[in-house]
Amino acid sequence: MRILSRTRQFRFFSSLLLALALLWGGGQPALAQNATIEELIVTNSSTDLLLFLTVNNAFTKQMEEGIKNGIPVTFNFYVKLERKRNTWLNQQLVSLQFDHTLSYDTLKEEYSIVRSETSGQTFRTKSLAEAKKAMAQLNGPPIVPLKSLLPEAGYLLRVKAKLAEKTLPLYFHYVIPFLSLWDFETEWYTVEFRY
Repeated sequence: MRILSRTRQFRFFSSLLLALALLWGGGQPALAQNATIEELIVTNSSTDLLLFLTVNNAFTKQMEEGIKNGIPVTFNFYVKLERKRNTWLNQQLVSLQFDHTLSYDTLKEEYSIVRSETSGQTFRTKSLAEAKKAMAQLNGPPIVPLKSLLPEAGYLLRVKAKLAEKTLPLYFHYVIPFLSLWDFETEWYTVEFRY
């Protein structure tokens, strides 16, 4: 019979306890069912169309506890831009995905957020509130060059946010209901504008 090392035993039992704590989270609702996109703004720089938005109510207490225990979380932001046409279906110009990943370093007691739209730059903070804010916002990523837009044409910009489906850490795959505790997905939100 093979004996697990103390480190592996500790990890296994810690993971199991965390999973159980997350499953029975004190009678609070587990899902972030009311996640919404707020402050949705489409504007432009001198060269590009820019998008700003904030996702509200994306985090549950269970997600926060999981993050503090070393489980990374990724949000996906989906963006579609269409040119309106009167006689035909709308023409899709852009379909983009931006990813934000939040992880916690227990040794440094520091949160790290990697955002795909900032190409390799990592935002670090000691504050969970700041980390959640950075995770839940898009702050002006370019959507399309202005030269791609037709003057006086109508456009629809659609956005949606969702918690990414990820493989669970070691031993968590035995606790199947665990993943559903963190689910959130917003509706599609639409901004109509003329360039």
